Amino acid sequence: MRQALDILQNLFGYPAFRGEQAQIIAQVAQGGSALVLMPTGGGKSLCFQIPALMRDGLAIVVSPLIALMQDQVAALTEQGIAAACLNSATEPEAQRRIALDARSGALKLLYVAPERMLTPRFLEFMAGLDISLFAIDEAHCVSQWGHDFRPEYQLLGVLAQRFPAVPRIALTATADPQTEADILHYLGLTDAPVFKSSFDRPNIFYQVIEKHEAKKQVLAYIQREHSGESGIVYCLSRKRVEEFAAWLAQNGITALPYHAGMSHEARDANQRRFLREDGVVMVATVAFGMGIDKPDVRFVAHVDLPKSPENFYQESGRAGRDGLPASSWLCYGLNDMVQLTQMILNSEMAQLQKQVELSKLDAMVAFCETAACRRQLILAHFGEAGQSCGHCDNCLHPPVTFDATLAVQKLLSCIWRVGQRYPASQVIDVLLGRSNAHVQQAGHDQLSTFGIGKEYSQRAWRSLVRQLVARKIVEVDVVRGQSLVLTESSRSILKGQEKIFLRPLADDSRAKAGSAEQWLRTEREERVWQALRRWRKGMADEHNVPAYAVFSDKTLRELVEKRPSSLAELRRIYGLGELKLARYGAALLSCLEEALAN
Repeated sequence: MRQALDILQNLFGYPAFRGEQAQIIAQVAQGGSALVLMPTGGGKSLCFQIPALMRDGLAIVVSPLIALMQDQVAALTEQGIAAACLNSATEPEAQRRIALDARSGALKLLYVAPERMLTPRFLEFMAGLDISLFAIDEAHCVSQWGHDFRPEYQLLGVLAQRFPAVPRIALTATADPQTEADILHYLGLTDAPVFKSSFDRPNIFYQVIEKHEAKKQVLAYIQREHSGESGIVYCLSRKRVEEFAAWLAQNGITALPYHAGMSHEARDANQRRFLREDGVVMVATVAFGMGIDKPDVRFVAHVDLPKSPENFYQESGRAGRDGLPASSWLCYGLNDMVQLTQMILNSEMAQLQKQVELSKLDAMVAFCETAACRRQLILAHFGEAGQSCGHCDNCLHPPVTFDATLAVQKLLSCIWRVGQRYPASQVIDVLLGRSNAHVQQAGHDQLSTFGIGKEYSQRAWRSLVRQLVARKIVEVDVVRGQSLVLTESSRSILKGQEKIFLRPLADDSRAKAGSAEQWLRTEREERVWQALRRWRKGMADEHNVPAYAVFSDKTLRELVEKRPSSLAELRRIYGLGELKLARYGAALLSCLEEALAN
């Protein structure tokens, strides 16, 4: 492994391997196959990039998105590594040049989409190459139980049949046990070792709040905790993406939209700005993000409920890939759950798959409504036990549960009295004694439960409904107009045979809980930090690569904190390999000297 460590330190500028990286690299470099389950930001790419540089021949990397390919190729090229990608955006002349380089041995890594990989022409092309290894990135796409199913991935087992002597490494950041089993089966890896790292992302602060005015809430959150920083805001629909992007831009945030309804050119332009500029907020549907290799995303905000813990984990995991403090912020309401339930039931997927999706949605609601450690719950979903983290909203500001039995009995009784045929909004109006047209028309102002819940606000009652839905004491019948209906679990509570304790209702205290770490302590440090960011952007523009491909935020932060004044001291900075030291060392020292002198 001496050679592997030399590559890690001198080319990539990292001091040591993390976790099981060394074992994985040794397995693949020696010709073995492997399945790697490692969290986003855990260093999966190095697990195939370093063996690719150690072995003779060309490594072929299967990657699902053009943006992901382009990002990784740009970063490798900046390191002086011969890499290229073939996709639908590659011009014919460039394709011919790449093919010639592949045949001649001038390339070390070639990124390809699965659709192209499986064409007869490309399979024939590969048969004439000296292939060092196959890397199958985002391998969860192989499974219908996963959250980004791509049918083409299931056909990649052909690689094991056609190239049995070539090692294959499959990698993903999100795989529950069923998805893991599918990867091993479909990719022909049943005899390969599985390297499973902890799914924990200790640098991410998890926070969930109740949705009431989402636009104002997300604006206040960004202004309060992440002003001037890069982030992603996820919305459920294209329309909401446009609305939220416009709202944030009107209020001084550099925000850009991204969704599948935009032109290819507009999406590319916005993505390019997000990847290459500091402080850009991308407002997007889930069409944006899989494999986005931007390490300095400081926050991911969800203004709508994700469909499953897998979706949430992968999307929130796009924050803090550099290991520095980052935040996951989610605001959600009962309507989110109802809307997603309707989408699943109205879809064309098979009945069994609908049940799988509904169970995952239930798990996501449970994550939002838990009073326990959020990190512990998300890890448990992936089969991993963990202690309370001390670094999520529930750990930092533990919700003190209260005896909600009487309030719950009032709600359950009201649902029963209205015939289990009305949505939460009307049930709550009855509890609050609101004699509006809908209530009067149904005769609900004459019920014994009319006005018995005035001690709580509308928001408090909605909070109570959400918690009961999460516990399966109440269900929402989306087929019958989103009606609230009782479950078997409600019987003992209604009869007074069981008490129930809930989180405080409509508690906004955690919405104000700060999570951003203020590491810049002095005006001088702030000045040096901004000078380094400007210098980095200039270099990135000059080399036509994203800013992080020059240096990550983690590298800039060490430069601010350690203030090196010589090449020898620079050599000890994280992310500064020999190539970058030779290319940027003198300019970096000059930039630091000038910033410190002012």
